[in-house]
Amino acid sequence: MDINVMMQYVTYGLALIGVLAFLVSIIVQVIKEMPGLKKIPTSVVALVTSLILCPVTLAFLCAYYKVSITGYYIFASFVAAFIVYLVSTGGWEKVKSIWDRTKYKDSEGE
Repeated sequence: MDINVMMQYVTYGLALIGVLAFLVSIIVQVIKEMPGLKKIPTSVVALVTSLILCPVTLAFLCAYYKVSITGYYIFASFVAAFIVYLVSTGGWEKVKSIWDRTKYKDSEGE
């Protein structure tokens, strides 16, 4: 596979994750004020919204491009749902803090 084609797919994927994270954030802000959802933590609502939105988007895109839905597409949509959840809830800071805690620290000079 050509590197240009691969980079184009990565760019499309990142753009799709960004759009889905934006949609999850908007949907959560709208439905969070509903009477039944006020007591549920916002992060749980965002996770459930992401777990619903990503497979629905997969089904829509597969229907649009006339591609059959396979098992690994569904699995990938659930993995993407967790990534979208992390991005929509400010997860880059969470991931960075996890990385900073587990990263090798140079002990020379101490």
